[in-house]
Amino acid sequence: MMLLRAGIGRLAWRNLWRNRRRTLIMLLAVVVGVWAMVFMSAMMRGMVDEMVRNGLDQLPGEVQIHHRDYRDDPSVVNSIAPPAGDLLAALQQPPVSAWSARVRVPAMVSSAHGSRGVTLLGVDPAAERALGSAPRTMVAGRFLDGVDDRGVVLGQRLVERLETGLGKRVVIMSQDPDNNVADRGVRVVGIYSARLPGDEERFVYGGRAAIQELLGIGHQVSEVAVIGDGYRAVAPWAARVAAAAPELEVLSWRQLDPFLDAMLTLQDGFALVFMVVVFQALSFGLVNTLAMAVFERVREIGLMQALGMRPGLVLQQVLLESVFLLGLGLALGNALAWLSIKPLESGIDLSSVARGMEMFAMGSILYPALDWRDMLLSTVVVLGLGLLASLIPAWRAARLDPVRALNSH
Repeated sequence: MMLLRAGIGRLAWRNLWRNRRRTLIMLLAVVVGVWAMVFMSAMMRGMVDEMVRNGLDQLPGEVQIHHRDYRDDPSVVNSIAPPAGDLLAALQQPPVSAWSARVRVPAMVSSAHGSRGVTLLGVDPAAERALGSAPRTMVAGRFLDGVDDRGVVLGQRLVERLETGLGKRVVIMSQDPDNNVADRGVRVVGIYSARLPGDEERFVYGGRAAIQELLGIGHQVSEVAVIGDGYRAVAPWAARVAAAAPELEVLSWRQLDPFLDAMLTLQDGFALVFMVVVFQALSFGLVNTLAMAVFERVREIGLMQALGMRPGLVLQQVLLESVFLLGLGLALGNALAWLSIKPLESGIDLSSVARGMEMFAMGSILYPALDWRDMLLSTVVVLGLGLLASLIPAWRAARLDPVRALNSH
């Protein structure tokens, strides 16, 4: 039986290359189709990953802890105590990798030439760096030295709007818990550049202890931002953190930003739909190639049946031709996709359409992301649908009448 199957395999491989031109054209179509599937999936995955990363930078964190009324009224009245007890213990257990307690309140920043509404962030610089939410690029000056730093760090676009600069003084105004105006003149110690230009006008950084003193809230904070070992697997440890602080609101990024969650879900669905659509177009060529191969070998198939070859083996032989063609196309297509995507993983400059990209919460650099699951999905789709499409000519070949086949011209 093993020898028979090996012989059927060798026969199928030789039959596949009887008409080299036709086989090579179909092989090229499969290679290009597989390459398009994987390449477009990598581009889409890179876009979605960039949107999620930028969204997590703005949130920030994969999980946030707030007073239950804070999201409806983000004022200092709805502050919480810094993590302690069971909550602190939960934040110190893997897979939690970093967390930061922050003051985050609406504020006004004014210079001699104008004023702007901003979000004032009182932060611990070391914790923010560990969290990954500190500004990555300082255009001028420095970031905060510590929680007691009494300077502020402004975005480059905000500096331009206010017509101020490094070393100059601006006035920060917000409200204290008694709804009185809390204001202070502070010096600009740093100017940062953000991946999303809009963030440069939105966020102003100050030392956490200095902002707490300005607002008169003691050691209270507005939120605790937490990150783990990956934003896709946040649910299990988020539930553990929530159980440690039942009186607080503990939400994952999927709950905080349903749009990003929907985009991530859509990306996985898009990959499957795109691959099915592409292969549906290829399947017509595959069916035609195999049908022509069967048509050219009608008398040969009739002779093999007359000599005792069962219809099931004829069916198997035609399907093996399809498997060989698809397998070779998958190997070459996946290899071509890997070779074309890897050089682009360092980033594709889209600065010419940066404003449009910003509308989708994306930066000016796109980083394609090649995922082995996309390559596996393309393999499953191509082999699965390819074999289904091949059943039509294979079934026709197996149903040939030997006498009629031998008398055909």
